[in-house]
Amino acid sequence: MSDQQTIHVGGEWRAAATGATREILDPADATTLAVVAEGGAEDTDAAIAAARTAFDQGSWPRTPVAERAALLRRVADLLQRDREQIGLLESRDAGKTLEEGRVDVDCVTDAFRYFADLVMNESGGRVVDAGSPDIHSVVVHEPVGVCALITPWNYPLLQASWKIAPALAAGNTFVIKPSEITPLTTVALIRLLAEAGLPAGVANLVTGPGDPVGARMSEHPDVDLVSFTGGLVSGTKVMRAAADSVKKVALELGGKNPNVVFADACATDEGFDTAVDQALNAAFIHSGQVCSAGSRLIIEESLRERFVTELARRAEKIRIGRGTDKGVECGPLVSAQQLARTEEYVASALAEGAVLRAGGERPQGPGFFYRPTVLDRCHRGMRVVREEVFGPVLTVETFRTEDEAVTLANDTEYGLAGGVWSADPGRARRVAGRLRHGTVWINDFHPYLPQAEWGGFGKSGIGRELGPAGLAEYRETKHVYQNLAPRPVRWFAG
Repeated sequence: MSDQQTIHVGGEWRAAATGATREILDPADATTLAVVAEGGAEDTDAAIAAARTAFDQGSWPRTPVAERAALLRRVADLLQRDREQIGLLESRDAGKTLEEGRVDVDCVTDAFRYFADLVMNESGGRVVDAGSPDIHSVVVHEPVGVCALITPWNYPLLQASWKIAPALAAGNTFVIKPSEITPLTTVALIRLLAEAGLPAGVANLVTGPGDPVGARMSEHPDVDLVSFTGGLVSGTKVMRAAADSVKKVALELGGKNPNVVFADACATDEGFDTAVDQALNAAFIHSGQVCSAGSRLIIEESLRERFVTELARRAEKIRIGRGTDKGVECGPLVSAQQLARTEEYVASALAEGAVLRAGGERPQGPGFFYRPTVLDRCHRGMRVVREEVFGPVLTVETFRTEDEAVTLANDTEYGLAGGVWSADPGRARRVAGRLRHGTVWINDFHPYLPQAEWGGFGKSGIGRELGPAGLAEYRETKHVYQNLAPRPVRWFAG
């Protein structure tokens, strides 16, 4: 397979039908990292046809659960075998640190093993008591069919696994379109699926742009489900395109996530140090290019000056550079477009009255780097507070009462995740219960569990990934009612 044969259809690697290619840039220096096929509508139709044939006529949907689970475990083992190679590829392609790339491989491994265990531990269906010994009634779950999976550029491998693992566990076939900016580890994952013994046509891949590839996947009548992770604008387009064929839709569309810090969380030196450290982690991991980034620090007014001063001091010391270099803590943004977007948000915030406490500029030299930035004295009227930046930018808002803190935290059209910091367990749980966000951390930020659902309220999307609900997204529910003693009902006299 040549570098330009990155389209996988029916078990075969191929170039784009048009011969078009795309250069994948290393965000650390803007040099060419790889050249991939630039697929189009013809490639997409071919991939969907292969997935359709594999579902309707192939063996995978009818493969026993134990065999499907065993294949998922083989994929997990292969991921660990290639952990260093794939982690490095993820680091170079997405710009994250090498350690983040390794952690991503471990998280992907956990996802495959979790869904293997989940389907193996299920019963054969839910028996429904029909009130008669002559009736056998059971509710069973069957695969949806052909799944169109569209993944984002910030966590290409991880987000692919959150879709592929449950889709395969449920017995579906699929076509995946990774972001055209960061497709390389998805290509590597499809290779591992084939090596693990997945039948040809079950897993199909088209590298290419959202238009036409993603658009065609969303509207195609032979697709039964489309699962999309990405921005709000693109997600609404996916939903509209899917409407005509009334297919299932799952959307994870990001967030504008509050990190609420009460003064009592910082009453001790250890508590203060932990809360500041975690605020940095919440905002600046992977240069803020995280859907659940705690980009809105909402802090009790009495603590603001002390907290923000220390936060800014530490932010200025964050070591930025190529993710594979030793000692680097924060890599580049993924593209020149994302860098320009971040600069524009910071400029607008300063024009609207925000106070720059750290960062606010790109360093000298090549690559798409931007210094971790802390913007103080922010308010809800600012674009940088309302809209998802997807860059290393942290805004600071303040509150005086618990009610005000909750009001600020919920004052967003998104609702993906949020954090609450308090030394009072009752207050922490009370505030967490009032937050309209799909995941709420108490005295922590960012961890997730494959066995716990992930998704958001409001414009953060619909549906859930991970957990039992994440598997349910890739299934249809069927009621089978069997009469063991049939006889005439005599409804009509005849």
